[in-house]
Amino acid sequence: MKEKIHPKYVDATVECACGNVIKTRSTRGSFKVDICSNCHPFFTGKQKLVDSAGRVERFRRKYGLSEKADDQNES
Repeated sequence: MKEKIHPKYVDATVECACGNVIKTRSTRGSFKVDICSNCHPFFTGKQKLVDSAGRVERFRRKYGLSEKADDQNES
């Protein structure tokens, strides 16, 4: 292998918004995440709101759609 071309692989700490701390190694170093396997609904089996509020409204505003148009399409 060539020397001096590989990134450094250092100890890292991953901190979740729920308070879970995971110690691992990474080329990136320590960082924070919004959701981890300790609090993700897929792994816990519990339904939890995951920052999806406003996505539909932003889509409608972006493309100039109204809720009335959606109601007419469903009928």
